[in-house]
Amino acid sequence: MPRHCRTAPGGDAVTDDERTPPAAAAVFDALGSAYEEAFAGSETHRASLEWLLARLAPGSRVLDVGSGTGRPTAATLVSAGHDVLGVDVSPVMVGLASRRVPGATFRRADVRGMPLEDGAFDAVCVYFALLQMSREEQVRLVGRLVRALTPQGHMVLATVPLDVEDAEGVFMGQPVRVTSYAAGDFTAMAEAAGLTVLDRRTVVFTPARPDAVPEPHLFLHCRRTLP
Repeated sequence: MPRHCRTAPGGDAVTDDERTPPAAAAVFDALGSAYEEAFAGSETHRASLEWLLARLAPGSRVLDVGSGTGRPTAATLVSAGHDVLGVDVSPVMVGLASRRVPGATFRRADVRGMPLEDGAFDAVCVYFALLQMSREEQVRLVGRLVRALTPQGHMVLATVPLDVEDAEGVFMGQPVRVTSYAAGDFTAMAEAAGLTVLDRRTVVFTPARPDAVPEPHLFLHCRRTLP
């Protein structure tokens, strides 16, 4: 566990880090439960979790990067009997997740600076958690996450596949800066990091909000191929 984290009673986690939090923390602190409600209807996200569950041995250790409110990802995995560690920069999200999914452990931390032990996890989930990182940070983090997998471990990556870099935007009423890749480049980035893409799904999803517009979603279901 990083030096700035301490485990709290009940299995959830808080941090003692007083450094300036990432911009994403402020965005998702403001959104809270509204984020879960807006994206709860994503059938592709749930199908992605079913894909992963079909490949996990009982009691697998899973890292959920950008764990949000804990639902549906951590909740689904815990219900299936897996050992889940969720990491999020937002203290509001970590608080919600700890209450809603008490069977998982949640840690408030910036995964970019969090120590990751090689081979520590049987699976890693990264659902839309890369979008407020630079391309260099995305490449570096995915590479570290691959090494944190067991040999032949699985990773799910999901993003909004647009060719944009540090673009200003508004997400659910909150100002954001977004960086992403076009679908082919995102797939190539995953493969260069040491993943074999076993399944790729692209859908158009409209969040459940009056002001929402349809947005493309790309899900990559992968296996570690690094030696």
